[in-house]
Amino acid sequence: PTFDPLYHPAPMLRVSSILLLAASASAFAPAPLATRHAAGLTAATARRGLTLRGGAATKMIDITPNVSFDTIAREWRCKWSADNDKASLVKAQDALAEVIAEVKGVSGVKDVQRVVCGGCLDFKVITSLDADSFGKWEEAGFAPEEKFLAKLKEIDGVSVVETQTFTLMPM
Repeated sequence: PTFDPLYHPAPMLRVSSILLLAASASAFAPAPLATRHAAGLTAATARRGLTLRGGAATKMIDITPNVSFDTIAREWRCKWSADNDKASLVKAQDALAEVIAEVKGVSGVKDVQRVVCGGCLDFKVITSLDADSFGKWEEAGFAPEEKFLAKLKEIDGVSVVETQTFTLMPM
């Protein structure tokens, strides 16, 4: 008997998932050289200098010819519970207080923000770095990410502990 993916879709789903993951990971990479040349872009325009407000010069990375960024952020997030007078939110903030100095000490950090939504019960920590420094932090496992996320996971009432990486650009 021959293998028919219509009757055995699991291997195809795994392949599709891997392809989807690879495609999404490349979203932040500069366009391939052939694509840049076809669009009239040179290697210099894929990563170019730009002067922003206040005269500060920064290096820009182009995702497309009209979408650029100079900052990459890592978000740590979870859901907290309003139970027990919001005890899980109090403990999440305590966990952040234990690592905040280490986070702010990461080379290239521009900003660390904490976001709390009382309506959807979100607790988020967003650490933004200049694009040139982000790769080193990533190679270091986004320390102290593992330690902080482990603390969140131990808190009663905390759920959906996740991370996300994205770019930021003032408009």
